[in-house]
Amino acid sequence: MPFVATRASCFVLFLFSLCGFHASVLAQQPASWTKDQIEQILKGRILKEKKGVGMVVGLIDANGKKVVGFGTSNRNDPSTKVNGETVFEIGSVSKVFTSLLLAEMVFKGEVNLNDPVAKFLPQSVTMPTRKGKEITLLDLATHTSSLPRLPTNYTPADPENPYADYTVKQLYEFVQSAKLNSDIGTQYEYSNLGAGLLGHVLALRAKSSFEELLSSKICKSLGMTSTAIALNADMKKRLSKGYDENLNEKKNWDIPVLAGAGAIRSTGNDMLLFLEANIGKTKSALSIPMSEQHNAQRTVGPQMSIGLGWHILATAGGEIVWHNGQTGGYHSFIGFDKKRGVGVVVLSNAAIDCDDIGLHLIDSKLPLRESAKEKSAIKVNPKLYDDYVGQYEIVPQFVMTVTKEQDKLMVQATGQPKFELFPESEQKFFLKVVDAQVSFFKDGKGAVTHLILHQNGANQKAKKR
Repeated sequence: MPFVATRASCFVLFLFSLCGFHASVLAQQPASWTKDQIEQILKGRILKEKKGVGMVVGLIDANGKKVVGFGTSNRNDPSTKVNGETVFEIGSVSKVFTSLLLAEMVFKGEVNLNDPVAKFLPQSVTMPTRKGKEITLLDLATHTSSLPRLPTNYTPADPENPYADYTVKQLYEFVQSAKLNSDIGTQYEYSNLGAGLLGHVLALRAKSSFEELLSSKICKSLGMTSTAIALNADMKKRLSKGYDENLNEKKNWDIPVLAGAGAIRSTGNDMLLFLEANIGKTKSALSIPMSEQHNAQRTVGPQMSIGLGWHILATAGGEIVWHNGQTGGYHSFIGFDKKRGVGVVVLSNAAIDCDDIGLHLIDSKLPLRESAKEKSAIKVNPKLYDDYVGQYEIVPQFVMTVTKEQDKLMVQATGQPKFELFPESEQKFFLKVVDAQVSFFKDGKGAVTHLILHQNGANQKAKKR
């Protein structure tokens, strides 16, 4: 689910971007993708749609594995072709590494999933509780801790590198004052704060740093020599520049305290090694912990659950296990169908959703996103928004909350930030952050009864509560 959050708060998850897929997901063995076929997809996205600068795809299927790159790591230098050794920020894909560290430590008996987080923090730090229940490591790994998406007590010196100067002291101050708005362990709410805190406490338990754990327990075990947080001189030379959704160059992000949420950098070649291990094509000391990660622990929404870090999309023919990520200048996707032994990683040096490419290569019945037509918002009387305000339920675990803020209509899905809805008529609205539309419907008396979310070829009805 990528999650493209606000530009200042990324490495998150877009529940919007996948909630429309489930209706048409039918697992089938895709065509044996050739390098030329994959390159044509990337060419279309970068050259025709102008939705990227450089992209690398790694694919594993019955015919082996391949890496295909197209575009450049520097849009001003055509000679900087991206390839399997190009370094990208992987954003929230870091979370599956963090949860793998958790699974590995559980496997070794060093921690338990139901251990309270407070057990590993300094005694002076008090974690919030609700109804006598404490937040556990499992709650952090499944985004069900009731902690908010992000801490509110950071004031970055550099807004383009928003987490660089966030301190452990600030983290402790925030969690001690945090108010929990839902019962712990009951409601999915994507939290970078929670994932970052998980990485922090695992490092405390191991009396190590997060990066040392990453290196010693995962990278060395799998031979991932170009995966790190702090880059050596060679990786710095191979690091791609990052670009925003308008293809303007952006700064790299540094995330020292919340590293477990999104600080890792890697390459297509290394991520293929990680993918092979998760699918089970290679064996290592991490094979059992990895397998445990893929077991559903909590419900996310329609046909979607979450294991330890990984999201699990139920399909007619099985499951697609996946995650995505985004920082200020990069987007990433990794996913696989373990039963069929098919997996894909997509790395892009632009902060533009490309998850559809990964899903399409895993299962060709999942269509590539059509080029979004440029839409222009019309002017309407903001008073009509009053009728649309309310909560709209697709399923009990997935609710779209519509609010009016000054003269703007806003929508917020469960576990998501707010986004503005732009009118293309008095009843139909569109989002700019993702190719999706929302239509409102009234009964004979003029009362709004429901909305329909149009996305990825699916139309999902949400009844007004």
